[in-house]
Amino acid sequence: MKLMQLISKGCAHLIPNSCLLCGIEKNQLICSECHSQFFEAASVRCEFCAIPVGPVDARCGQCLAQRPAYDSTTVACDYMAPLDQLVLSLKFGQRLPVAAALANLLAASVKKTVPPPEIPDLFIPVPLSRERLAERGFNQALEIARPLAKALNRPISPNLLHRVRHTTAQSLLHPDQRHENIMHAFSPNRRYKDKIVGQHIGVVDDVMTTGATLHEIAACLKRHGAGRVSNFVFARTPPH
Repeated sequence: MKLMQLISKGCAHLIPNSCLLCGIEKNQLICSECHSQFFEAASVRCEFCAIPVGPVDARCGQCLAQRPAYDSTTVACDYMAPLDQLVLSLKFGQRLPVAAALANLLAASVKKTVPPPEIPDLFIPVPLSRERLAERGFNQALEIARPLAKALNRPISPNLLHRVRHTTAQSLLHPDQRHENIMHAFSPNRRYKDKIVGQHIGVVDDVMTTGATLHEIAACLKRHGAGRVSNFVFARTPPH
């Protein structure tokens, strides 16, 4: 609860001397000890979906058996305690300043693992439906995408893709139901379709679990001419 108590007070400019993860006064948003423990540990991940794999594997068995529509996934960390509280405080606690911290951590991972020529031409957030946006008041993926794109010196196109169908929250469904739930839920904005053809598009989200939403987005973008689609996600849920 210490983390949630800290985040409930705001972010770095309101609690300038406390690490968001351990609460120790370090004059850093994420102290060097926590950063080393949670964000610098060597981890070999599937190049497609970013789940941890063996040291000699480049792809997991599932992606080898059925390649997803997206071409790669870059993450900052695994979705586990206490890192999950950062995401939850943003998504459901409306602590918007936390988004910049997540974006900075994700940008550091990108700079460490993605060669500059492979950074996308532009970034888009996973869009919310109008109903979900009205309920939450903001799109957490967009709040992360803005500072991420700025850190990587790339443009962002928040309205490139629309969510045209309101769906049940993926987190409430069994993994086997998620693909059907999200099918045909996205469509390009006609005003921005010229930004899709031949482009390498980076899709930004807070958490990736089964990858069903990101697969559907990538499939939609490629149907409309995208040359490559890469995911940039703060946290990846480990396989159970």
